[in-house]
Amino acid sequence: MEVSHSFFSHSNLLVLFMFFAAVSAADLYSQTLLSLKSELTDDYDTLKDWYVPPGENPSPKIYACSWSGVKCNNNSVTGLDLSMKRLSGSISGDRVNFSVFTDLLDLNLSYNSFSGKLPVSMFTLANLTSLDISRNNFSGQFPAGVSGLKNLVVFDAFSNSFSGSLPVEVSQLQNLKILNLAGSYFKGPIPQEYGNFQSLQFIHLAGNMLNGNIPPELGKLKTVTHMEIGYNTYQGGIPWQLGNMSQLQYLDIAYANLSESIPRELGNLTKLESLFLFRNQLSGSIPVDFSKLQSLISLDLSDNLISGPISDSLLELKNLKLLSLFYNEMSGVVPEGIAELPSLESLLIWNNYFSGNLPQNLGRNSNLMWVDVSTNNFNGSIPPDICVKGVLFKLMLFSNNFSGSLAPSLSNCSSLVRLRLEDNSFSGEIPLRFSHLRDLSYVDLSKNKLTGGIPIDIDQAPKLEYFNMSNNPELGGTIPAVTWSLPLLQNFSASSCSILGNLPPFGSCKSISVIELNMNSISGAISESVSNCLALERIDLAKNNLSGHIPEELASLPALRVLDLSHNSLNGPIPSKFGSSSSLSLLNVSFNDISGTIPSGKVVRTMGSSAFVGNSRLCGEPLRSCPGSVAIFGSRGIGKLIWVLLLCAGIVMFLTLSVLGVLYFQKGSRGQWKMVSFSGLPQFTAKDVLKSFNSIESMDDTLPPISASVCKAVLPTGITVSVKKLEWDPNIAKDMLPFITQIGNARHKNLIRLLGFCYNKHLVYLLYDYLPNGSLSENISVKREWAAKYKIVVSIARGLCFLHHECHPAIAHGDLRSSNIVFDENMEPHLTEFGLKHLLELNKTSGTAETPAMYTGATNSSAEELYRDVYSFGEIMLEILTNGKLTNSGASLHNKSREIVLRDIINEHEVGSNTLVQEEIKWVLEVATLCTRIRSSDRPSMKDTLKLLQAP
Repeated sequence: MEVSHSFFSHSNLLVLFMFFAAVSAADLYSQTLLSLKSELTDDYDTLKDWYVPPGENPSPKIYACSWSGVKCNNNSVTGLDLSMKRLSGSISGDRVNFSVFTDLLDLNLSYNSFSGKLPVSMFTLANLTSLDISRNNFSGQFPAGVSGLKNLVVFDAFSNSFSGSLPVEVSQLQNLKILNLAGSYFKGPIPQEYGNFQSLQFIHLAGNMLNGNIPPELGKLKTVTHMEIGYNTYQGGIPWQLGNMSQLQYLDIAYANLSESIPRELGNLTKLESLFLFRNQLSGSIPVDFSKLQSLISLDLSDNLISGPISDSLLELKNLKLLSLFYNEMSGVVPEGIAELPSLESLLIWNNYFSGNLPQNLGRNSNLMWVDVSTNNFNGSIPPDICVKGVLFKLMLFSNNFSGSLAPSLSNCSSLVRLRLEDNSFSGEIPLRFSHLRDLSYVDLSKNKLTGGIPIDIDQAPKLEYFNMSNNPELGGTIPAVTWSLPLLQNFSASSCSILGNLPPFGSCKSISVIELNMNSISGAISESVSNCLALERIDLAKNNLSGHIPEELASLPALRVLDLSHNSLNGPIPSKFGSSSSLSLLNVSFNDISGTIPSGKVVRTMGSSAFVGNSRLCGEPLRSCPGSVAIFGSRGIGKLIWVLLLCAGIVMFLTLSVLGVLYFQKGSRGQWKMVSFSGLPQFTAKDVLKSFNSIESMDDTLPPISASVCKAVLPTGITVSVKKLEWDPNIAKDMLPFITQIGNARHKNLIRLLGFCYNKHLVYLLYDYLPNGSLSENISVKREWAAKYKIVVSIARGLCFLHHECHPAIAHGDLRSSNIVFDENMEPHLTEFGLKHLLELNKTSGTAETPAMYTGATNSSAEELYRDVYSFGEIMLEILTNGKLTNSGASLHNKSREIVLRDIINEHEVGSNTLVQEEIKWVLEVATLCTRIRSSDRPSMKDTLKLLQAP
């Protein structure tokens, strides 16, 4: 071994000697680049051709001129392009002497992972005209000395991690045409010296942490054509001096905390093509001087406090393609002249106070692609030619007062992808011809007065995923037999529509997850072919005229969570397989003609008696006992008898220990124990529950408890519950009980159920459903398709919206975070710990003179608390979007470039060129940023948030 080790040591020394000999014989350029290579991490060997062959170098040959990324001219290195080579590491200015490259004109290090400080030696490259260090991770304060790059024309440092102040020295580079310092962590104000550039054409400072007032000196930049300085947190308004930037074509100061009104002087920017001022706090009306912006193509003033009508000045903008004014406080009618704009493609004015009719010529004179006027006070009818050009792909008119029949032109609008007309007063037959709507994926016509039934050619829309006709009480007709054959259909809702006829056989229905047909007049039996619906999660057929048996195949569906067959004429037994279902969370067969014994199993027992009442021939727990042996032991009497005997033997052995346990609890309680049960929990006594605590187990290591006082327990009937212990002051207990009762009565599929609570003067044990699949924080890094993530986001929003808007008084969650969102067997999210923060705070007030009224149920939770929940929800959305990379990130998001964040999220999801998915991701990011706005009053309510999430 010693001989071998010695041999290899000498061999290594020899190789090193030959390497240094080669380098020493090489030219200075190659030596410097090899020094640079030695400092970098090149995991993909992209610089494999960077080497010097051994031997002398008798000629003035520069080896580096043949290397990848190196450009030479007249035996001198003039360009170095290392972009997109997946390199990393830091560059030491001490070891890499950039001053060697006296003739270097272009240096490009972009799209790598370089870190550390930017080497000052780069600033010795006096002839450099282009320096691109963008999309790296250079950090620290920007070093001094950049003014040495006298000939620099392009300086791109986009998307790094620089901190401190913006470099004032950059303003001395009088040849500079492009300056990009966006997407870092620069703080402080924009230097007023940045108004001194003489040749600058492009300036991008967005997505930093800049503050202070925007310097009016920027108005002196007469050569700038493109300026982006948004996504920062400025004070004050837009300087009127920016109206002097006579060459400006693109201005973006979005999401920048701007206030005051829009300066009329911006109307002097006659070459302006794009103006983005969205997500600020701008007030007042749209300046009349905007009529002079004849070159304007895109105008986005959305999400501000702008009031007044749509200014007539906008009617002069003949090149306008995008008009985005949504989420403001605008009112009045939409002027007819909007329909005359020949280039208009997108009209987005939702969430305002507009009224009157839409212009009847809308769509006739331009290639209209996207119209969203939802959540206003519009009335009248849909403009008849809104899709006459054949390019309209989104039409969103929901939550208005529209009436009359649907526009016939919609029947041939082959470009339509999304159609939302719900919550209006439309009447007449549905003119849609699905055979012409091959790209249609989302249709919501609910809450109208439509008639004539569901179009029979619905199966001719191969991309249809969501279809909702609910709450059209005079719709009538039958369910087309071909409905379930749609290959991508996931949601079919037609509740309260007076639908007749039989429920069609299900055939091929592998994609459908929700069927809602309750409150109709559907008759016949439920076909056994429902077994084909393997993705079915919810089916609601309540309040119809269904007859026959409940198919056993329903009980075998692997994803079924909600089954409501109540108020029908079904007969026969409840399939026994329901008792062992691993997914079912709600079963309701009440008010039928069902007979026999309710299946055993903890899943069925948690439903409560209300799920089975109204069936005079049905018996068993939780209803009355069945007569005779069948009642006691069910259809498997012998097996149950054995089980009972074994249980009795166990009880005898267990009695001694359990009595000791009960005595301990009674002694320690210093008061009588009481039990309160909510729907879903059998009527246990307090003693029953306390006995079960003798076998309390700590929760799994893989499922850390929500708090230190949470554990799981198995109740006498075998139900596993999560138990949370709270200590309370005897003087305040009477005030806490009503609030706990309110929490217990809050029932929603995205809220964990409070099954009951056991209490005395000093302690309360809250009993919740035990959900086995961990919390969102534990599952956050699990790779999911975008559709699954979107579903989780919307489900969480629905649960929170229920607490805020459907509970009376409202319940603020108080502690919404990813660890307080848990998953059931089907990975459906449930909010936990809602309201408990208030209970704890109430307990602290026990020594004060007054008890806050909100805890006793006297008043609603304060608006501030509800808006804090909205902020927390925004942060959870960001956490889900980024697989946990952005946590507690509301503030940091507002200081980063939305473009950077969006790009990273889209790359993370690997959606490629799927524009619809990209658009949904972008929209969810938009909603998240709305929810995390700094001022609570600027955040949407959860009701509005849920609407926004369902708006794309």
